[in-house]
Amino acid sequence: MKTVSREIQEMTIKSLESTFHKLSNAYKSMTEKGSNTTLVEKRRDAIKVGLESVKDVWNGVDFFYTKEEILQSKDILQRIIPSIEKQLVKAKDGSPQKTLNERRVIALKLAIESLETRLK
Repeated sequence: MKTVSREIQEMTIKSLESTFHKLSNAYKSMTEKGSNTTLVEKRRDAIKVGLESVKDVWNGVDFFYTKEEILQSKDILQRIIPSIEKQLVKAKDGSPQKTLNERRVIALKLAIESLETRLK
């Protein structure tokens, strides 16, 4: 995995944690309403694996997932990026939404990179 500054590492971890909490809240809300939670659950779990992967690389946190879980998580994370990039195109320059989504794309790409490294 390429070397990134401590600032980017912290931003990535915060972004992935924020995304994980957002998906966890969505999962809880959808469960209470009786909605289908499959997609949200898969994305939440993939974000968790990616988050723990970067935390392990940068901070030495334990990482214990199987190659199959890593591969599945990497694929799910890769499929999230295009929808965020579509939102980026629509967002106004300098807006909080644009900043949030730019950080989220960077965080996802770094998480994917850390997972790809584990598959080698």
